[in-house]
Amino acid sequence: MPDISFERHRLANGLRIVVAADRSAPIVAVNLWYDVGSKHEKPGKTGFAHLFEHMMFQGSEHVDKGEHFALVQAAGGTLNASTWLDRTNYFETMPSHELELALWLESDRMASLVPAMTQEKLDNQRDVVKNERRWSVDNQPYGTWDEKLQELLYPEGHGYHHSTIGSMEDLSAASLDDVKEFFATYYAPNNAVLTIAGDVDAAEALALAEKHFGPVPANPDLPPPPDLSLEPHLGREVREVVPDQVPLARVYLAHRAPVFGDDRFRAVEVAADLLAAGRASRLYDVLVRRARLAQDVAAFPFPIVGGASIFALWATARPGVEPAALESALVDEIDRLATEGPSDAELERVRNLHAAGAASSLERVSERADRISMYTCLFDEPERINDEVPGYAAVMARDVRDLLSTVARPDNRLVLTYVPAEAPTTPAPTETDR
Repeated sequence: MPDISFERHRLANGLRIVVAADRSAPIVAVNLWYDVGSKHEKPGKTGFAHLFEHMMFQGSEHVDKGEHFALVQAAGGTLNASTWLDRTNYFETMPSHELELALWLESDRMASLVPAMTQEKLDNQRDVVKNERRWSVDNQPYGTWDEKLQELLYPEGHGYHHSTIGSMEDLSAASLDDVKEFFATYYAPNNAVLTIAGDVDAAEALALAEKHFGPVPANPDLPPPPDLSLEPHLGREVREVVPDQVPLARVYLAHRAPVFGDDRFRAVEVAADLLAAGRASRLYDVLVRRARLAQDVAAFPFPIVGGASIFALWATARPGVEPAALESALVDEIDRLATEGPSDAELERVRNLHAAGAASSLERVSERADRISMYTCLFDEPERINDEVPGYAAVMARDVRDLLSTVARPDNRLVLTYVPAEAPTTPAPTETDR
């Protein structure tokens, strides 16, 4: 896969800009990352970063409510946003001749969202977020799993202890002044990265970015990053059983692991793929196909940059399979990989899968822009985009063994088991009921 070339600049107000020109198709991606996520939230004020993902589409000083969507879509573009523990991002993909429209829209809300904020908009979007939480977390089978992993792997007060979506209580308590203060603190050019990728002339793109973002003032009082220091291991095994409205038992295993950006995180990614990527993976082969204990399996790392990331796995039990038997088989396969290491053929398989997936993703200018923004925002190293495939391929069998021996051990293990809750019994009718 050829290297992606780019130019990087910094405006006087601190905004970092990366331009990655590619004239192969008349499309341009505009991608803006803010260095603010749920880890920046204060106790009692959780969910603000995600709430802002919604508030940012409610209009700014020169753009009416809903007009951001309307203008982009009328120009033939697409747009969206997302929130994570470490960041919030906003992005548009446009016909290349509409680049300036996307830049103007993003710069206008960076510069002038607060004057357009109203109590009505806050109340409306707070209700939207609450409904999103009900749909995706509270009323979804297994929906609380990642929230519980964070609560149990990170101590109270740590930036990763609470979920990105926040609690109902904190969302209800959020005031208009709270929201304005959050925006004024973090939504500043010196806390952001703008990437422009696709069919552009680099000099012209930079001039347009300077025109629209240059006048936006920096925040000279940007707070320091939160302290996310943490012991690398839990120090004990932690267990919790969750009776829930689920059709089948499911076992989650989770561990503190090296952070995203650490060279060892590559070994976490490789180990996860060896264990559960595709039907040729170890967990699928043993737990699903041969032993028929599980009907699905998954393994994945959380790409978190502070303190410790998460290496998590799950397996959903087949009907009639006891969770304890499933857990034992899951642990046995992890331990076997930690002891034996992968074969050359296994490594070749996951390297090919990873390389093909990366190449397919990076064909899209929107994904290219997003990854450049990510590496620039989190590490100030956009060139890391060109190390994704070589870095993964450099992981050897001994690296996987060493990683699992260090991370996937009993004193660094969280076992979270969801079991079907017993249906409440209906009392027999009394004579008066009859």
